[in-house]
Amino acid sequence: MSVRLQISAMLFLMIQALAFFAATLVLLLSPFSREAMSLMPWVVAGTALVSMPLSWWLAPRLRARTWRRDGTMDLLK
Repeated sequence: MSVRLQISAMLFLMIQALAFFAATLVLLLSPFSREAMSLMPWVVAGTALVSMPLSWWLAPRLRARTWRRDGTMDLLK
């Protein structure tokens, strides 16, 4: 198992939790709150699909070796 995959797996849990909270809050505060129980599986799947690539993209940026070699990235300034 690569280091990037390990970091990405740990990040996924945190990003998924935050994305789920935000999506659930939006769902419950929207006019669709009456259908919240039937829409909740879509919220879970949608936030998982968003969290996977985001955690994979952020994982190399958390390694100290990458920051020493490449310096600060313009994208993250």
